[in-house]
Amino acid sequence: MAAPLNQVFFPATFQELFSAWGRFDSAVPYAGGTGLIRDQGRRTLELPPVILSLDKLEDLQRISRSERYLEIGAMVKLSQIIRLGKIVPEAFRDCLENIAGAQLRNIATIGGNICYPAGRLDASAALTALDAQYELRSAQSSRWISASRFSSLPGPTALKDQELLTRVRIPLDQWNYSVYKKFSKGRRGNGGVVVFLVKTQKNALTDIRVVYKTAAILRDKNSEAILAGKQLPLSRRVAAEFVENWETFLSGIQDLDELSQKELLNFIEMNVYNLTE
Repeated sequence: MAAPLNQVFFPATFQELFSAWGRFDSAVPYAGGTGLIRDQGRRTLELPPVILSLDKLEDLQRISRSERYLEIGAMVKLSQIIRLGKIVPEAFRDCLENIAGAQLRNIATIGGNICYPAGRLDASAALTALDAQYELRSAQSSRWISASRFSSLPGPTALKDQELLTRVRIPLDQWNYSVYKKFSKGRRGNGGVVVFLVKTQKNALTDIRVVYKTAAILRDKNSEAILAGKQLPLSRRVAAEFVENWETFLSGIQDLDELSQKELLNFIEMNVYNLTE
């Protein structure tokens, strides 16, 4: 259905939201707005003709915590999550603190960061490493999808037509070693970020995860399997094998430039050797 230019809807319920979306199927959900104005560089902003503002949907503003999970509504600002403090897993908190400046973090939402249509943004790396889950809702139903699957599906986002990300569920596991790093932009213009997580129990390495984000999300589970169950401290031979496997894995990634590959391998080598004798 056609609509007047620059029409904005302010639904207060999901029913109102999907009713308006059903009438104007080209309408664009509007959260913090940073994604819509990103890289425009004009004095007069170019906005979609029909906007669905999510600002009045209280369900998207909620934060709750159970013994096992932290649940965050898609409209929660990045700065609000940071202010939760140590409740937030360290890798995720470090990631958010390194996104742009404080002014933008006061506007940008976690849902907007996850669903940015032009590519994967930084939060996707930490959320994939932490085994986060996303709730996706449409007019007819809702479903949960892992952050890993959401970020790996082809296309601008894994959202179906007229589907909205509503909640992020993050497991509150205890990681004994947690490192986050943001690299400078490579020649292709994609700034990479990496998360390195280790879980131990009784001097044994029970879980390790390395997730790298550039234009896509990269994770080598075969390399992780090499270290699972190994006694700590690791032998230098085992650590070297882990790095070599990552080097082989990255050699098959065509979109990763040489500088980014070298930076990532140096980061992985430094952190895995921190676990050796």
